[in-house]
Amino acid sequence: MGNLQDDVEGDVGAVPRCQCCGSERVARDAWACWNPESGLWELENVFDDAHCHKCEGETKLVWARQEIPPNQRIRELNDRFRRGGLGNGSVMLTSGIQERGGVFVAAAVKAVRSFDNFSNQNDPWGEHDFGAVEVEDEKVFWKIDYFSPDLTAGSENPANEGVTHRVLTIMLSSEY
Repeated sequence: MGNLQDDVEGDVGAVPRCQCCGSERVARDAWACWNPESGLWELENVFDDAHCHKCEGETKLVWARQEIPPNQRIRELNDRFRRGGLGNGSVMLTSGIQERGGVFVAAAVKAVRSFDNFSNQNDPWGEHDFGAVEVEDEKVFWKIDYFSPDLTAGSENPANEGVTHRVLTIMLSSEY
């Protein structure tokens, strides 16, 4: 068994911290190159030197697992958007939902907003990104997908609102 750093560096949910003070506000020197095809800066090389913003100086990094799971932020953003329409996103209603009329649409949206029956069976990743509800004896599914802000690709990081446009789709189960 290796040391703690070897066990978690690069693992999902592991974060670098300052060896001196434990702060997660750390940085490393890197080169980024502009990619004209994606329209984004892409990391080309990351160097060994590290800096702690809290200590205001050089440091060494230690890696540790986060106490809060990384999907908790995604879950919070999904719930916030689904329940109250807050955040960067769109709500899409399928033609089957729309054809049922305004009363059905309002009831479906209300049911999706109030859904809280998450379990390991319907939410295995703990992101609150899918659910099923009954509306007027009709099974209705809802799903949240994560896109880039321009909707041309998937989101780089669904836990970061700045690079994610959430799309909540509400559909009849027969349309799935």
